Amino acid sequence: MDAKPQIAATLNLIEQHLPIRRRLVRAGDVVYRAGEPFSRLHIVHSGLFKLVNLTSDGREQVVALSFKGDWLGFDGIADDVHNCDAIALDTGEVWSIAYEAVLNSCLEFPALMSALHAAMSQEMARDRDFQLSLCTLPADARVAEFLRYWVEALECRGQRTDQISLRMSRAEIGSYLGMTLESVSRAMSRLARERVIHFPEKGRRELQIPDVQALAGFVRRSLETGSEVLQ
Repeated sequence: MDAKPQIAATLNLIEQHLPIRRRLVRAGDVVYRAGEPFSRLHIVHSGLFKLVNLTSDGREQVVALSFKGDWLGFDGIADDVHNCDAIALDTGEVWSIAYEAVLNSCLEFPALMSALHAAMSQEMARDRDFQLSLCTLPADARVAEFLRYWVEALECRGQRTDQISLRMSRAEIGSYLGMTLESVSRAMSRLARERVIHFPEKGRRELQIPDVQALAGFVRRSLETGSEVLQ
């Protein structure tokens, strides 16, 4: 099944068989904090969320992004306590369900169990594959691959991809990619000079991507040259 109908089918399944508590959120709202007791799982119905860990020196490290259809809270299952923060990056809606209710319903409806296992597996594979790909890329290509990943996530959810709103600051993007804010800004400027992306406004939160394949092409050329500066 393609991603878009699969996400819609899973959300419909959850809505039919689980006692959902709906919550509207705005940018900056917290779903849960690291150290809080785990009792509920959460599903993103709309909006964008970041998962954040604190480093040993107190800095925030963005470790994952969650889009429509993604689950939040798996980090708390093993030890009954959350080990990261889940924070909204824009206006959206999150569905919260008591974990005990999820388990009971999974026993009664095997399709729910399959959906839960699929979500866990996909989350692990997605985060692993993305982080592994970043390890092999120079700085400019990391940003291009990040934007390609973002566009792909929107596309499989049936959302607009030719122009997107970057809900993350340059510092947050750098935290996620293991780069400094300055390196992210330079990479964005390089991609704009190469006409891979375009900023229609000075604020540079709105981003136009004329051809998504150009992002993939930029990454390929970076790997072929083995340099951050393409000749």
